[in-house]
Amino acid sequence: MTDDNRSWPNQEPDAPRRAQWPGEDAAPAWPGESPRRATPPRGNARQGGPAWPAGDEGGQQRPGDQPRRPQAANGAAGRRQPPPDGGRRPGGPPGSPPQGFRQPPPAGRRPQPEPEREPDLITHHAHNGTEDGYDPYDDDDRFDEFADDVEPQQELDEKGRKVLTPAQRKKRRWKIIRRVAYACVGVFFIVPAIAFVITYFMVDVPTPESVAALQSQPITYYYADGKTVMGKALPKGGDRQLVKPGDIPDVVKHAVYAAEDSTFETNSGFDFTGILRAVFNQATGGQGGGSTISQQYIKKATENDAPTLTRKWTELAKSFKMNNQESKEEIITGYLNIVYFGRSSNGIQSAAKNFFNKDAKDLSPSEAALLAGLIQGPSKSENQEYAQRRWNYVMDQMVANKWLRADERAGAQFPTPVPKAAKDTSQSMSFHIQQRIDDELADEGYDSAKLHATGAKVYTTIDPKAQKAAEDAVADKMKGQTDDRLLSALVAVSPKTGGVLAYYGGPDIVKNDKGQDQTGQDRANQARNPGSSFKAFDLTAYLKMGKGLGDTFDGSSGRKFGDPPKTIRNAGESSSCGTQCTVATAMEISANTVFYDMVYNVTKPKRVAEAANEAGVPTSPAMSGDINIALGGGATVATPEAMAAGYATFAGDGMQRPAHFVAKLTNAQDEVEFDESKYQAKPAFDTDAQKTAQIAGNVTTALGPVIKHSNLECPTGHQCAGKTGTQQYDPRDGDPAAYKDRNAQTWMVGYTPSVSAAVWVGGDGNIPLHDNKNKPIFGSTISGPIWQEFMKNYLNGTPPEQFDKVDPIGKDANEVTTTQSKPSDTPTASQTPPTPTSETPPETSTDSETTTPRTSRTPRPGPGGSTPPLPGDGLARPPGGEEG
Repeated sequence: MTDDNRSWPNQEPDAPRRAQWPGEDAAPAWPGESPRRATPPRGNARQGGPAWPAGDEGGQQRPGDQPRRPQAANGAAGRRQPPPDGGRRPGGPPGSPPQGFRQPPPAGRRPQPEPEREPDLITHHAHNGTEDGYDPYDDDDRFDEFADDVEPQQELDEKGRKVLTPAQRKKRRWKIIRRVAYACVGVFFIVPAIAFVITYFMVDVPTPESVAALQSQPITYYYADGKTVMGKALPKGGDRQLVKPGDIPDVVKHAVYAAEDSTFETNSGFDFTGILRAVFNQATGGQGGGSTISQQYIKKATENDAPTLTRKWTELAKSFKMNNQESKEEIITGYLNIVYFGRSSNGIQSAAKNFFNKDAKDLSPSEAALLAGLIQGPSKSENQEYAQRRWNYVMDQMVANKWLRADERAGAQFPTPVPKAAKDTSQSMSFHIQQRIDDELADEGYDSAKLHATGAKVYTTIDPKAQKAAEDAVADKMKGQTDDRLLSALVAVSPKTGGVLAYYGGPDIVKNDKGQDQTGQDRANQARNPGSSFKAFDLTAYLKMGKGLGDTFDGSSGRKFGDPPKTIRNAGESSSCGTQCTVATAMEISANTVFYDMVYNVTKPKRVAEAANEAGVPTSPAMSGDINIALGGGATVATPEAMAAGYATFAGDGMQRPAHFVAKLTNAQDEVEFDESKYQAKPAFDTDAQKTAQIAGNVTTALGPVIKHSNLECPTGHQCAGKTGTQQYDPRDGDPAAYKDRNAQTWMVGYTPSVSAAVWVGGDGNIPLHDNKNKPIFGSTISGPIWQEFMKNYLNGTPPEQFDKVDPIGKDANEVTTTQSKPSDTPTASQTPPTPTSETPPETSTDSETTTPRTSRTPRPGPGGSTPPLPGDGLARPPGGEEG
């Protein structure tokens, strides 16, 4: 740096000096200094004035250019401070001009104009010849006074975001938390509160009178054709009586509180803790709702129980409004006037009459507890187990809430309702069918009150032709029977849809021991021991293990199993097949020892129960551990409806379809609530549809010859398969000797590709039954002929049917030849044609009788083949009562 460019001591440096203007003489300078050039010319070359010099300091600056030098502290840009000592240059004489002061040029001298040139930027010193290597901005020490005003460079992370200090992060975190909290308060408190107030003033609370009028629409039931009316259910308006506030005794109110809402007297229409409890129960898979009696009143009155937030919201608003407008006494009275208790009883007065034949004001605590317990399950009013369980719960809750003394609870007895009367209908509709339909709808959330409120139209699966054929077949074959203890039931199911085609559970009205009319029991929905008809599921479990119909077992009678040993017998020689008996032969003649051996040593009871359940027959844990399941005895029970559905799975190529009565449900405006599409078929015995069809087909192959062996016939043109079953009477002390051979239950379950039917004939419990010849009854003597006549009449005139052929699983029975220990005089199929037995049922042999066994088997036909008829039904006489 030259002396010319030096500043005064303790002052900021000047901008670099510029060269002289072209053609300009140096101006006078301070003594000892280099000559200074004059001030640059003024003007603009474009406007005729002198051009800007090429230098970058001094003179006038172009608009937009940067300052020539840094700003001074007082804001004066580039202006040199006067030197000390009054402006005198150090070392100069007093009065001399200060250093840096330029003398004006001599009079008359002006710089010569030069060609127009744009000024260079300050940073371009290297190009204008004035670079001196000095940049005052590089001297950081000179700008310490501005350090606090300069923002430091922010550090960024790998994603380009600012890196915050711990204090900054904490501050940001609490800022976010505060904002979320404000939003939550707004969303969960302020907005709902405003919306609740608006809803409160928009909704109306329905009155019991309006609800009673709404519940007066009839329910219409249609046959499967969708056109023919099967019946109509009219509301029981004659015994409906709306009680007034003050007419309901405390004992009834307390029972209802105990059953439904123990906080009713104190809550404001909804129980917040109850709602939280309901949410918790649903989240954890439990049961139990959080509705108060006020909320239930609204739900019952509107018949809207859709699981939507809108419904629940308006329900809360209405119940809260009702509690503000009405007293608790008025609310509980209104609720008990509209709630449904079962037995077509809408309201507490109607229920008191229908269940106990008394007025509501006369109900005892025990009777009130029973009715209160039925509010949650009115369709189960005739289910003794359910009713008693609910009664116990309500009685205990009454004690817990101090509405009933403990000593009163201890001495209370379960009340016995009066016999149920048959329901009135305007058409000749079976009460048992209507009850099964109503039960199914109730399970779907549509009870009688809701159906009446919507004017429901119920399109059933009942085929009018099948129903008539079932009722006629039962009436024809039961006519003339001398044992008045004989009861019967028949159920037919479609293998293609699972729909119940026909349903007969006995007469609708029967006489009680006093000669009074009462509703008959539904025998088609009562579980009984199925006997040998359950062997089809023994075989299913065996086939699932990869075993085949050609496998052999010891079919001798009198074999012993277990420790201590249990003796299993066959029903005479006709039901025995020697030591090398194929599974196929054992099924045809119903050899008990073979299937007991199969389940005891191979499949085990659990696999049999699983196979039955997969087919559609509900099973219990007790069945899974009971070896008697092999012969359909002991803990093994099934309803005719379940057995028909289970065999329908075999007929439907192993595809299980839930049995059902309702094909479609609509309201009075024909808006569909649900239809049959909800019942989806699924492979029963294997996830592979082809494999499950193969298993079902092999069962059908084994069950085909049973029809002929039982002296029954398939419908003309239709292949069929099936199995009989019998449960032996368990003798009691003092019984006549003849009773030891009597039977208590008999079955015939069989199918074609289009229909599966189960027939049960037996007694109400362990009763020794006989036929009109005073002989023991068997599956082939009454149940079998009923099944045969039904199938014949229902399928008459329909196209022929055959089962699909499948490959055998395991060893093929047609490739196995067995030899019996005794010769047989029984003719083969080619020698003697089958003889119908519906006219002359055979006398089936028992243990004490002997018949001549066969020495060989003809080649096994497919389902519905031509195996000759043989006497007997293959009945067992093992200890415990199981029989073939």
